Amino acid sequence: MKRALAAGVALATCLVGCGKSVKVDDAASTPSEVWRPPPGTTWQWQLSGSIDISLAVAMYDIDLFDASDAALAALHAKGIRIVCYFSAGSHEDWRPDAAAFPAAAIGSALDGWPGERWLDIRSPAVRTQIAARLQRAKDRGCDAVEPDNVDGFANTSGFPLTAADQLEFNRFLAHEAHARGLSVGLKNDLDQVGALVADFDWALDEQCAQFDECDQLAPFIQANKAVFHVEYGTDALVTTVCPDANARNFDTLIKKLELDAWRVPCR
Repeated sequence: MKRALAAGVALATCLVGCGKSVKVDDAASTPSEVWRPPPGTTWQWQLSGSIDISLAVAMYDIDLFDASDAALAALHAKGIRIVCYFSAGSHEDWRPDAAAFPAAAIGSALDGWPGERWLDIRSPAVRTQIAARLQRAKDRGCDAVEPDNVDGFANTSGFPLTAADQLEFNRFLAHEAHARGLSVGLKNDLDQVGALVADFDWALDEQCAQFDECDQLAPFIQANKAVFHVEYGTDALVTTVCPDANARNFDTLIKKLELDAWRVPCR
């Protein structure tokens, strides 16, 4: 949910607390039961307000911490897949586990997002807490996760993060999610799509049309993996956004920046 105000222009994966790196085979490390949505999967993304569970869609993307147990139970009762959103690359001072992140691993502020700062994704302590969030998602009954802010290397994070650091961290996320039977989406990080498409089960992109970046998501479509795409604005965007998005086989929604229940699907 960060692209609108803060757009960011190794196969080794460090297991949590292990202190060493091990090779991970992408295909072998992905359990066969993990949900892999193809293009054409209908969905809703709602991170604020009371969850409107009335939509006849295949998937809801909701907040890992804020969504109620009742909302999760009601969605599952309807046979809907649940994606749980959390930030993997930033510290949010209002989250219940905020105090568990070491001060030394909390960096520069995210422009336009009060109370939120980039994390040092190289930190073992940070990875321990992110693994705990993935476990929370499993324990709450989420089918999938949407880890946000996985492009700190391309932003002013306060740490000397490299592209290689980001690839390792993002593969860590995918491996740890799959180890818990969770599907996982690649959020933005378009510069690394080619390197990561085999590790992730789908993609979620904000504003690739606005920034003229949608071509970079083609590898997911070519792999028969859904691209859940959002442009922010009013329903007037339908005429300019939807024809191209549909031609690309994206599953595109027009949403408001606050990501409440309002939506206009392109198909």
